[in-house]
Amino acid sequence: MGHSQHVDMLHGPLMVKLILFALPIALSSIMQQLFISANVAVVGHFVGAQAVAAVGGNGPIVNLIINLFLGLSVGANVVIARYVGREDKEACQSAVHTVMAVSVLSGVFLLVVGQFVAPFMLTLVDVPEDVMDLAVLYLRIYFLGMPCIMIYNFGAAVLRSVGDTKRPMYSLVAAGVVNVTLSLVFVLFLDMGVAGVGLATLTGNVISAALVVSFLLTEDDMIRLSLRKLSIAKVHLIRVTKIGAPAGLQGMIFSFSNVCILSGINSFGSSTAAGSATAINFEFISYFFINAFCQATVTFTSQNYAMCQLDRCKKIFRESMACGIALSGLTCLIFTFGASFFTGLYTGDPDVIRQAVTRVSIVESMQWLSATYEISGAALRGMGISMLPAMVTLVGSCLLRIVWVYTIFRMHPTYETLLSVYPVSWVITGVIMLIAYFLIRRKLFCERSRGGCCRPLEF
Repeated sequence: MGHSQHVDMLHGPLMVKLILFALPIALSSIMQQLFISANVAVVGHFVGAQAVAAVGGNGPIVNLIINLFLGLSVGANVVIARYVGREDKEACQSAVHTVMAVSVLSGVFLLVVGQFVAPFMLTLVDVPEDVMDLAVLYLRIYFLGMPCIMIYNFGAAVLRSVGDTKRPMYSLVAAGVVNVTLSLVFVLFLDMGVAGVGLATLTGNVISAALVVSFLLTEDDMIRLSLRKLSIAKVHLIRVTKIGAPAGLQGMIFSFSNVCILSGINSFGSSTAAGSATAINFEFISYFFINAFCQATVTFTSQNYAMCQLDRCKKIFRESMACGIALSGLTCLIFTFGASFFTGLYTGDPDVIRQAVTRVSIVESMQWLSATYEISGAALRGMGISMLPAMVTLVGSCLLRIVWVYTIFRMHPTYETLLSVYPVSWVITGVIMLIAYFLIRRKLFCERSRGGCCRPLEF
């Protein structure tokens, strides 16, 4: 049943397959963000600017807490893709049940932790007093859905390992339609405000998780899920963690740097916080195209590198980078020139619109630059190198942003100065990561092909 959704990553032309693999990921992320944006728009038009800041400004905090576990899903994708490339059914089955068991346990853990740390995290980022109560309420409701969020992300990683990116997209679309519908009902008819938006989001997360699980239960034998077989095999957990933990750590540190920036943004008041939260929606959409080709890069590279198709790995990198920059660059252009129009869809507050347009002109216009380090790092992870891209991102982007907040921004405490750290960090991190990628690739490829012999990769 699931086999028709699979993609042969080892043979034939690459460009079309990369695009067909990546676009459903990008579209599903965009649809999900549009549904989130619809929630922001609902509270913006029918509740107020404080509600917008409470709902829209929580992203960096959520990412900070959950990114370590989402990084493990990247490791799951790499490990299972290698087993699929080698047609090792027994190992693949064991790995699938291991990662899905991990998804449940990590989700429950985050649910509990999130309830306790929500007020503390919001205090750390100096959420304005007039927003605090609403932000805590929304964040606690959001964390109730953590088991479902983890199950969806790990399940989607399993499906992507065989090239199936369409059904995870269908899951998110269905969940998003329910989410927006319930948001309107809860806010407009039941007057539940931020709590209503949170409950609608929670319901959507339940639906997306249930659909992904249903797909895995009816999959081909290679990745079919059986709830009775859920268990954690140490060997697979170690392999997933080796790849995924550095990626997750990178995400956590990256989010921490963004939390530091969020603290600076919040210091300018709720209108600036709301404007920034609105503009971030556009940045997400541009980034989703980059992330989609990151997923394509890591999955295609994992299978081809496992089978020692080194020239094909080089082509995967080139074509993914070109597509990622081109598509994200196009959306950056559209949102930059239409900033006032698009921002007006979220709110009618002139001050909020002005602050949002400022962020778009500085940050969104340069978002495409992040492809240089994101896709290079993904290619390295596909070859089993995960700590290096994490360290490069830590130094070139995360630490730089933190230093910028406490030095440059302190000396010139303006909204524009604070936002300028984004394009600066993207350029520096991109240069470092590209250099690292080409040096490491040359070293790895020489080692694998030395003596004219290139065998399938063993763990």
